[in-house]
Amino acid sequence: MRYVKIPLERVGVIIGPGGETKVQLERLTGVPTRIDSEAGEVWIDDTSPKDPLMPLKAEEIVRAIARGFSPQHAFKLLGDEVYLHVFDIHDYVGKDKEDVRRVSARVIGSEGKTRRLIEELTGCLLSVYGHTVGLIGDLDSIETGKRACDMLLSGSEHSAVYRFLEGQRRKAKLARREF
Repeated sequence: MRYVKIPLERVGVIIGPGGETKVQLERLTGVPTRIDSEAGEVWIDDTSPKDPLMPLKAEEIVRAIARGFSPQHAFKLLGDEVYLHVFDIHDYVGKDKEDVRRVSARVIGSEGKTRRLIEELTGCLLSVYGHTVGLIGDLDSIETGKRACDMLLSGSEHSAVYRFLEGQRRKAKLARREF
């Protein structure tokens, strides 16, 4: 059994209306799950999967939903080259709630501008939830997204992050033209 602890307020999202999300997760992965909605715990049965990768994918989907992604976005992790990366803001600023709030706001930006730019320029999906920043994307886009988020979390100026993202986008366009 694989185990994932999730925030209590995200349990309803993982279950979905009428159990719809849980059923879809089990159907798409072929892996049974059990959810304790009072403790915020999810168990994923990895004892006899048809595909040995599916329990790991189910765990990643549950982790993504727990970190603020919608089920539709989390199910993209079923793709072969799609990955989840979660930053813990505590690793950058410690446990002080005001520091976590301030740094979370830096990643989101004024009226969501920074978050939107990271998503547009990398092709990643980004979620800021609690004391975490989550990214979902393919290998190339997630590496660029990770670097941009790390820069912001480490205190880099927004303009430096935007320049980095624009430069990466130009490099990607040039690489596509060469093929």
